[in-house]
Amino acid sequence: MSTHAAIAAHANRAVPGYLVSALAMSSNAAVGAVQPRNPADPLAGLGHAKVYERETTLFSEGDDAGSVFRVMSGMVRLYKMLPDGRRQIIGFLQAGDMMGLAFAAQYLYTAETVTVTTIQRIPRLELDALMDAQPAFARKLLSATTSELMAAQDQMVLLGRKTACEKVATFLLRLSDRKALGGGDERTIDLPMGRSDIADHLGLTTETVSRTLTKLKSTRLIRILVGGKLELLDRDALADLASCF
Repeated sequence: MSTHAAIAAHANRAVPGYLVSALAMSSNAAVGAVQPRNPADPLAGLGHAKVYERETTLFSEGDDAGSVFRVMSGMVRLYKMLPDGRRQIIGFLQAGDMMGLAFAAQYLYTAETVTVTTIQRIPRLELDALMDAQPAFARKLLSATTSELMAAQDQMVLLGRKTACEKVATFLLRLSDRKALGGGDERTIDLPMGRSDIADHLGLTTETVSRTLTKLKSTRLIRILVGGKLELLDRDALADLASCF
């Protein structure tokens, strides 16, 4: 199987994220313009970037999938609607993440901005040409999609086997780990999404999420800060809690 075909297969198997984390990205990309080629960021010269206001739909489940998208700044939620009308949020994307990588005729989920967000839209044909021209980049993309498949499997365990406290602790630690990968302070994380978003991601009710955060606060595991931020006061204790089944 070619690397290109393998990426397509992995992206369609990943349930249900289809996103790639932390691909190299130019730190000074200008909004609204095609960027020059950058060896450290092969995607920089593709497509165009645009700023979207919060709560803007980028694409909907079932739309024709003619492009892939990369988050340059801000946050995006991905979700699917269940047959009974409930919403299942399958992930929150941040800078460097990609969406729409499944090589299917239609998008398999809906993408909405959580905050004011800068998005790079890349026509699929341009991405195909880049992967054909740069096999090393295609292999990097395959590695990233493999990691996302593993993350999707972890998410199924999270939804199916953990208690509310364990789910919330795991969620907070994932945000902390992601921030640390970007060179930020892992003790303080951003929570721009609402409690209902967290609930729909973890398979809980909004009330349960609120009660659980209050419990973690009262036991001095976390401190809730102003401006949609949260501080992890005892990361080791949270890790112990998250690892319990």
